Amino acid sequence: MRLTDHEKSMLSGDHGAAKARAMDLLVRYGEALGAERLVETNNVAGAFNASTPSIRHLAEQGFDKVFSELNLDSDETVEIPRMEASTCQLITGIDNDNWRIQGVDPHLAELQRQSEKYLGQRGINMMATCTPYQVGNVPVKGEHCAWMESSAVIYCNSVLGARTNVEGKESTGAAALTGRIPYWGFHLDENRYAQHLVELDIAVDDMMDWGLLGYFIGYAVEEEIPVLSGVAHQPSLVKLKHFGAAAASSGGVEMYHIPGVTPEAATLEQAFGPRETKSVIRYGARERAQTFEKIQSATDRKIDFVMLGCPHNSIEQMELIAHLLEGRTIHPDVQLWVHTPRAIKQIADRSGYCEVIEKAGAVVMSDTCPAISRRMPPGVRVIATDSAKQAHYLPAIGKVQGWFGSVRHCVDSAVAGEWMGAA
Repeated sequence: MRLTDHEKSMLSGDHGAAKARAMDLLVRYGEALGAERLVETNNVAGAFNASTPSIRHLAEQGFDKVFSELNLDSDETVEIPRMEASTCQLITGIDNDNWRIQGVDPHLAELQRQSEKYLGQRGINMMATCTPYQVGNVPVKGEHCAWMESSAVIYCNSVLGARTNVEGKESTGAAALTGRIPYWGFHLDENRYAQHLVELDIAVDDMMDWGLLGYFIGYAVEEEIPVLSGVAHQPSLVKLKHFGAAAASSGGVEMYHIPGVTPEAATLEQAFGPRETKSVIRYGARERAQTFEKIQSATDRKIDFVMLGCPHNSIEQMELIAHLLEGRTIHPDVQLWVHTPRAIKQIADRSGYCEVIEKAGAVVMSDTCPAISRRMPPGVRVIATDSAKQAHYLPAIGKVQGWFGSVRHCVDSAVAGEWMGAA
């Protein structure tokens, strides 16, 4: 791998042991990938927080030990300096306000608070959300990033036109310290062209339909790049957020194009570039019905738990939930958790939305979600969610049955105590 003089200097230890470890990791990583060089990045979104029981023993040896082992793959503990690149923490496992409701050990909750202080002192911004683009981290078209989190990566590549692969704790830790990441995959122009054409035979408009379409496409193209034709309605941030999250869950999609919507493809010809079309996939009423049936894992209509906000809710979604809950009460046998970034929760608080939601008997949570925390109310057997991603993962993670539907279906079900959507 070709290194610049500055990169060689970091690797040799001239800039401290932590950066030397980081460069060593990046060189080994890049060589394994076949990358010829590194590329500069000033936008890293990773997982640095010490908030899981399995790493408590590391934290007892100090947070430098946690970062060294988990984010630099280093058995030796090195002193961690301030980050070189602009860096944010993605979603965590604990809500600092609602940890008791989650059933979190008090010592673990305190450990997270201490960890956040440590990270902040080193320049890591505690956004604590899977949607950093909703709370200020919005890279520009063509910007090289180093992001974790599948739903964030697909949004970054596709909607924003920035460039990132799905990175891990180690590579993001090393990138944050050095401002470098291997130049391969979606950083390269030639790897960002579409391979499959998806022709829509039906209108796809609301959030639930965009989630279903994403879930269908993930299975259809797996890890390759689709381009959509026949989109009749301009999709919003919320719809594209749920579409991408679903496609990245049922498959491994990291990028897509919608001509006239996403920034790198004004036309189908631009979307495919020099690539040949591998397949033409049709999505109509039959495919929608089959996908809807596939995503449902429940048979029991009596529900225990409703989860809204995966990926984290926007302020528009918080307003909608408050509107649907106004003057209503959650069924006594059901718990409703609404998840949103902490920054958006503050806006929802000032707007009165949290008060309406909580008055109905629901809980507004930040910083986490059940799929990440692996925590739900005790005794849950049947869940309902508006998220295709959560409907895909949570039944397997939590050994529960799952219903998927619209926000209205989920809110009505939380009030009724049984699934009110279609089976």
